[in-house]
Amino acid sequence: MRQFDIFYWKPPEWIEAHPAVIVSHPDRVSRKPDVEVLLCSTQRAQRQAEHHEIILDKADGLDWPTICKCDMIYAVPREELTQYKGQVSDLRRAPLVRALIAGHGWAAVL
Repeated sequence: MRQFDIFYWKPPEWIEAHPAVIVSHPDRVSRKPDVEVLLCSTQRAQRQAEHHEIILDKADGLDWPTICKCDMIYAVPREELTQYKGQVSDLRRAPLVRALIAGHGWAAVL
């Protein structure tokens, strides 16, 4: 399990599991029981990504273009992450981090 890996995670009380991107620091991923993730849609992307989103696709291990929502970070017990799907491609990592920053309004602080 590594930063930028994509697994499936089923949030409590949700009907189905969703792709989840690990965004925790590598030290946390390797040593802690909980990791931080961003959730993606299970639906095929039908629109452009907003400033706080990014579209991931087959290059990242997903079955189709999928919107990843970067404005909410979830803390998840690592044992709840199932079915490894792939890893965010090198070309999409920086845009994902920029969407994460935009989704939280942190750019104004930098």
